Amino acid sequence: MASNNGPVSGERKNDTKDVPPPLPAPLAVPVADSHTHLDMQGGTVEDALAKAASVGVTTVIQVGCDLAGSRWAAETAAAHEAVWATVALHPNEAPRIVLGDPDGWSRQGAREPGGMPALDAALAEIDRLAALPQVRGVGETGLDYFRTGPEGMAAQEYSFRRHIDIAKRQGKALVIHDREAHEDVLRVLAEEGAPERVVFHCYSGDAAMAKVCAEAGYHMSFAGNVTFKNAQHLRDALAVAPLDLILVETDAPFLTPAPYRGRPNAPYLIPVTLRAMAEVKDIAEDALATAVAANTARVFGY
Repeated sequence: MASNNGPVSGERKNDTKDVPPPLPAPLAVPVADSHTHLDMQGGTVEDALAKAASVGVTTVIQVGCDLAGSRWAAETAAAHEAVWATVALHPNEAPRIVLGDPDGWSRQGAREPGGMPALDAALAEIDRLAALPQVRGVGETGLDYFRTGPEGMAAQEYSFRRHIDIAKRQGKALVIHDREAHEDVLRVLAEEGAPERVVFHCYSGDAAMAKVCAEAGYHMSFAGNVTFKNAQHLRDALAVAPLDLILVETDAPFLTPAPYRGRPNAPYLIPVTLRAMAEVKDIAEDALATAVAANTARVFGY
């Protein structure tokens, strides 16, 4: 007779991938999560903010990725003192508006192609939202060559250029999503003339690019993937990034830091990433927290 003590075939022992990681030790110096997606996380906004505050994460920047998400970000920031908003069409959203989204990947169901008039209408709404006082950034915008193929690149670049213009006219920070598109992102910024405040969210370049960004005065925001074993290039970039240009973020529910990779991310896990960053920078935790808190407040103007 087979034993009943082991796991059933196909079952994983101690499967914790859906279990939220434990609360880390609180930070002594309060900081902000410079980039999060509360609308994609489980639980209520109130619970997320309370858990974050309990470990010293007292401010979060809620980031919009499409029209619905940008409206939600603005409404949530208006309702919660600890939340500021950014609004934008994600680089992968622009081609879906123009070319259609038959697989409904963007969480809004299947959509028919709307062409450039639909993209212009969506950008006009982003412009309107960007004028709101609780909205402190335009993003995440930029270029993403990982998920969008050649057929969508023209719409993506057009949208990016329009977001740069919106950020400059509205006097808001520009929050950039750059995935496998480093050279073109830097090129478009140079061609258009960058806004006064630029943030490379979830910085993904190497140390050489970090030096280019530093020379231009661009901020670099590091997420939980800076803790991943295969991300030495990110640690090298962080090592050379000037202290006054560094931010910390979760990009939650994505990019949960080690040792919790694969489990749900949330703003309360910022201390895990910040402590790993302090080791890379070889500075005290409180010194790094003081710097990133000041940097985030300066960039987003709160």
